[in-house]
Amino acid sequence: MYSVAALYKFSSIKDPEKLHNQIRITLKNLAIYGTILVGEEGINGTISGEDAKLNEAIIFLKSIDGFSEIDIKKSKSKVNPFVRLKIKLKKEIVTIGDKSINPNEIVGDYIEPENWNNLISNENTILIDTRNNYEYSIGSFKNAINPNTVKFREFPEWVKNQNFTEDDKKNKNVAMFCTGGIRCEKASSMMLKYGFKNVSHLKGGILNYFESISQENSLWEGECFVFDDRVSVKHDLSEGTYDMCHGCRMPITDQDKTSEKYIRGVACPKCYDSTTNEQKKRYLSRQKQVDLAKKRNQKHIGPKDEVQKSKK
Repeated sequence: MYSVAALYKFSSIKDPEKLHNQIRITLKNLAIYGTILVGEEGINGTISGEDAKLNEAIIFLKSIDGFSEIDIKKSKSKVNPFVRLKIKLKKEIVTIGDKSINPNEIVGDYIEPENWNNLISNENTILIDTRNNYEYSIGSFKNAINPNTVKFREFPEWVKNQNFTEDDKKNKNVAMFCTGGIRCEKASSMMLKYGFKNVSHLKGGILNYFESISQENSLWEGECFVFDDRVSVKHDLSEGTYDMCHGCRMPITDQDKTSEKYIRGVACPKCYDSTTNEQKKRYLSRQKQVDLAKKRNQKHIGPKDEVQKSKK
């Protein structure tokens, strides 16, 4: 059993490159896997490892100046959900495409999970899911608005296109959420910049809500998409029922797998018609390599661009 930690914090970093190297060396020595993004605005990532080693890694990250209260959500996985460790330098640790939006300067109200249900049940509240469409498709809060984005950087344009009135901006409650809290926190900073007055976001995101609120009292419907090999988690944070199409990196169900357009490791009904025969041949060759690696009790590491695509 492996421990998994989703973590982030907005906190100004004077020398991101130096910190990047320190994190890379320390976590590598602890045999930690996963991805951490480091930028001037803070740290964001998900990592995994044996429980004791992961705890050491967390202690190290909390020892960094400004990160003693880094937000961390832990869960378990039967297998290691990552194939390697990647520490990346980024201009933004979550990309919204506007560097003037700075959660270190202004941010909405943090709503604890225990108070979330009351807020989103209020008829004066506009509830917005700041995640992408494929994440929304497998689960969300009841009555949440889906912006139908493919990438988070599309969110500002969606807001502008909604033609919110001045009354909305002044008198409505805007409540936002995402997987771990980082996207909705940055989105709250953006909404305040755009003139909204009553802006809040779910502290610690959906994963913190799952950990804090019982299923009996939950207003969540479905499962929660996660950016690792588990694909999704249930309300009890156990591994979910979804698989991933390795052609388009989208979540798929057992029913999708019964389709004539499903080829394991190659395509699914969502992407079959949009991929060429040459691409299908290439994906099929990759899947054969994955199967051979499994027979050797190894984990296949795919092309770098495919791994990066899954993180967008």
